[in-house]
Amino acid sequence: MPYENSAEWYDLIYRWKDYRAEVNALRGYFARYESRPTHTILDVACGTGAHLVHLNDHYTCTGLDYSPDMLRVARAKLPDLPIHEGDMRTFDLGMTFDVVLCLFSAIGYMHSTDDLHKAVATMAQHVAPGGMLIFDGWFTPEQYTPGRLSMLTVDEPEIKLVRMSVSEIRGRLSVMDMHHLVATREGGTRHFIEHHELHMFTEDEYAEAVRAAGLGIVVDPQGLMNRGLYIGIKPL
Repeated sequence: MPYENSAEWYDLIYRWKDYRAEVNALRGYFARYESRPTHTILDVACGTGAHLVHLNDHYTCTGLDYSPDMLRVARAKLPDLPIHEGDMRTFDLGMTFDVVLCLFSAIGYMHSTDDLHKAVATMAQHVAPGGMLIFDGWFTPEQYTPGRLSMLTVDEPEIKLVRMSVSEIRGRLSVMDMHHLVATREGGTRHFIEHHELHMFTEDEYAEAVRAAGLGIVVDPQGLMNRGLYIGIKPL
């Protein structure tokens, strides 16, 4: 499972990401496309809850993620928020929200167009009439670069961490084996590998999944991370 071993250090590894700025940008999208004021938000694939920390300042929020390890961190950070374990293709919370989010390219973990359609349809079912489904895309086949070398470091008094990978392509999958070398006083030094496979859908495939779920579609080619942002709008 992605991030199974690195969940406790996930926020350190991704501290370069400006979650507050992304939430402010999302609030701009809400204001631009909402049919009525946004009050409730479901964050699917919420991970450690880094977006929820800032969303919770403005909205009534709920989280959902597939990884128990990531959820453990999110619940410790946000003990008063309802945060559920579930698969984005099949979850059923029995309620709807003004906005459903799926951010940081988590949709790429759907490995086929069938899974993509299931996930988008399930999330759309949780969108209230007049509400929105918003998700980040992953790299398209034209954007992804095989053989790219990646390294990230964390150098803090209590932890030293290096994460390295080389990007690969297998069919329509982008593949990364992320090698981690971690040193702490309590745990000593250890090495582990986390395997990631993300499907490279096209913009048309994302848009078709949104339309198939009965939503209108707006596409921002740049979005939050230059990977495209897909906004599905449910009719009133």
